[in-house]
Amino acid sequence: MATYVFSDVHGHAAPLKRAIERTNPSKDDVYYCLGDMIDRGPDPLGVIEHVRSLPNAHVIMGNHEDLMLACMEHPENQMCTLNWGMNGGCVTADALAELSEEEADAIVEWVSGLPTFAHVRVGERDYVLVHAGIDSARIGEGPWDTGEKIGQMLLAQKAEDLLWIRDGFWGCHTGLIDEDGRGPIVIAGHTPTVYLAQFVDDEDVCAADEEGRATMVRMGADESTGGVSDRWDIDAGAAGGAGFGRVLVLRLDDGEEFYEDIAEGE
Repeated sequence: MATYVFSDVHGHAAPLKRAIERTNPSKDDVYYCLGDMIDRGPDPLGVIEHVRSLPNAHVIMGNHEDLMLACMEHPENQMCTLNWGMNGGCVTADALAELSEEEADAIVEWVSGLPTFAHVRVGERDYVLVHAGIDSARIGEGPWDTGEKIGQMLLAQKAEDLLWIRDGFWGCHTGLIDEDGRGPIVIAGHTPTVYLAQFVDDEDVCAADEEGRATMVRMGADESTGGVSDRWDIDAGAAGGAGFGRVLVLRLDDGEEFYEDIAEGE
């Protein structure tokens, strides 16, 4: 059994399938998708279908799913619809329109029931899984040594931050890991790693490999965290499509990263 996490596939079903195949999935493996399955790429419903087919799949809502639901609930709100379209929502809306009303309603209903966070323990480490990040001002008092305490912290977060936060998360420690390196690591997407430099005061942030392709980033390792990185960004920029981003699937058990480039048209 292994535990995997990925985020921000944004309609690129083909490279996601290749990345998953490289993990050699078994019926006992667990997969966590941190949202933004839809919009921008050519096959958003294919991403949803594949994610739902994975063994022991757990899916968290992203801001793009949230935006879709807002537009579906208030179709008369032209500003909402315009915002969704400007953020790549037209491809998702068109794909839903090609389905029967019953099929489309079933997908929307499933998306509407997605949670905004998850907590998983792999080996001796706890991980908090969210789409965008957390607000460290709302974590309360530690230590974060039980699932109950971690759950209370997550319930105290605002849904808007879990789905949309950037500045208030990537630029500062979470406060969840103590000076001995104990506590949960927060894993998030939402912000492509190549854009992290806009939100952090760290000239050493390395978000690309030697060929200039986006990679995941582990941040926050210093004396205050016992040398443990407290924030991991796993958004490898798939939203940018071919020639820019990649799909990443991360195995938590050993930290291995499975990347797949996005080819033209997929």
